[in-house]
Amino acid sequence: MTTRILPAVGDPDTARSLITLLSQLPDSEPMRPVPDSTTLLDTLASLTHESVAELPDVVVVHERMGPLPALELIREVALRFPAVGVVLVSAAPTPELYSAAMDAGARGLAGIPLSYDELGARVTAAAQWAAGMRRHLGGGEQAPAGPGGRVITVSGAKGGVGATLIATQLALAAQTSGAFERGAILVDLDLLCGDVGSYFDVQFRRSVADLAGIADIAPQVLAEAVFAHETGLSMLIAPAEGERGEDVSEATARQLLGAVRARYDIVVVDCGSHMNSANAAAVETADVALLVTTPDVIAVRAVNRMVRMWDRLRIRKAADTLTVVNRLARNSAIQPQLISRITGTQVARNVVPAGFKELQEAQDAGRIQDLDARGQVRRAMWALAAELGLTAPERAPAGGRRRGRRS
Repeated sequence: MTTRILPAVGDPDTARSLITLLSQLPDSEPMRPVPDSTTLLDTLASLTHESVAELPDVVVVHERMGPLPALELIREVALRFPAVGVVLVSAAPTPELYSAAMDAGARGLAGIPLSYDELGARVTAAAQWAAGMRRHLGGGEQAPAGPGGRVITVSGAKGGVGATLIATQLALAAQTSGAFERGAILVDLDLLCGDVGSYFDVQFRRSVADLAGIADIAPQVLAEAVFAHETGLSMLIAPAEGERGEDVSEATARQLLGAVRARYDIVVVDCGSHMNSANAAAVETADVALLVTTPDVIAVRAVNRMVRMWDRLRIRKAADTLTVVNRLARNSAIQPQLISRITGTQVARNVVPAGFKELQEAQDAGRIQDLDARGQVRRAMWALAAELGLTAPERAPAGGRRRGRRS
């Protein structure tokens, strides 16, 4: 079987040297090299749209290609194209770089100047891994179509603002819409005190922590950790013993997100309100990052602290964050427009009104899926799901006024 190899090298001399060596490898077919990270990602996406069979088996990334740093680029390829093996080539292949590259999703590290034996061994190992992933993901030779499912993270600006409730409703709306062939999964990365299981009264012996330390999260391994709920929604719940959440590292979170993106069309991640390396990785790589607040001074200040921390740590910029206002009342002194000006974030058009009585029975019974579809709170959260493209927009009530929209 021929191994198709895509060199990603900016320097022409290095590119020629690499292609010469790759051409000498048995059963290998070097592709036209790409000069930068943007072209690489665009090329992979274009090949996927044409046919998944057109994707290369292995991408060889030069450490100084740019403009995206090599490890970030590897992480992006691993998440968006999980069945493509990546080999990093570097002039300083230290143990520390090897560990960082493996954490990012690379399948090998080769030193410069390049040697035939070392490069051959790394490319062969990456190609074998890619072939195994394609069998697992597609049941045959196919790789997963497109860049994978969408990831929507839901974080609380502070505890108690309703992030978990909103995460559950977004996931339920996506699953029950029937718009997504591969369905939706709800992942609880509030690792120390996650409540997704309690909202659905789920008692399950497996959790996210059971995936920690697994080098390759194959579909069968993932399936054993996923709880299939009666609604059709899949769930990965937080560990019942909060201390086990410390086992879930950034590398585990990135591997996990890559695995679930390859199996589900919609991935909703409850990140809680306490940031750690695992849920920070989720926010960083998410297609949409929601930050939930209530319309009060303390919560809005917490939004400011969170988005500034995300910016300092280069997790996410405020302008790329969507703030969701929960428990808004007519007499709330702080309105959505003011929150947007204060925090520098976008604010979702659909706000969620205050309505504890509407929620209490379903929450106490652990059947959050039984919220009254006619209630203003539930309607507002599902309208938010439609705004995010997770379901079709709900028709406005008679008279043309949208329930739950009070600003």
